[in-house]
Amino acid sequence: LKITDLQASIGCAQLKKLPDFIHARKTNWKLLREGLKDLSDKFILPESTEKSDPSWFGFLLTVRENAGFTRDEIVTYLEKNNIQTRMLFSGNLTKHPCFNEMNKNEYRVPGELTITDKIMNDTFWLGVYPGMNEEMIEFIISTCKIFVNKKK
Repeated sequence: LKITDLQASIGCAQLKKLPDFIHARKTNWKLLREGLKDLSDKFILPESTEKSDPSWFGFLLTVRENAGFTRDEIVTYLEKNNIQTRMLFSGNLTKHPCFNEMNKNEYRVPGELTITDKIMNDTFWLGVYPGMNEEMIEFIISTCKIFVNKKK
């Protein structure tokens, strides 16, 4: 990859915005975490590890086994209400298409991988994009709560 002078110039200018982007992402993540904490019986909510200070890519939600709805149901509902989501791009890697072409002797699976299957099937991202404001975050929170209350 060869970067041009113009691309480098734009990149350098964008770096000046980085502290504000990081602050906004952290703020948006905290607002989502606080606003969705009373749904912890329905979702596994993200937490940072001790002594870490992450700049969050997004807000990761995993639908609990007895939530009363599936990931696909809530994602469809959120998307229909103009809230973008993204699937987690991981989980059980042995179920990704590239493994169909591999010889089973080329890799080892040390068990059932039930947790990675759960992540692959029940986890999705909400955004923490720095351009969002508190009103937008509140809309996400209230839409999630409306969906969950409809499923009770």
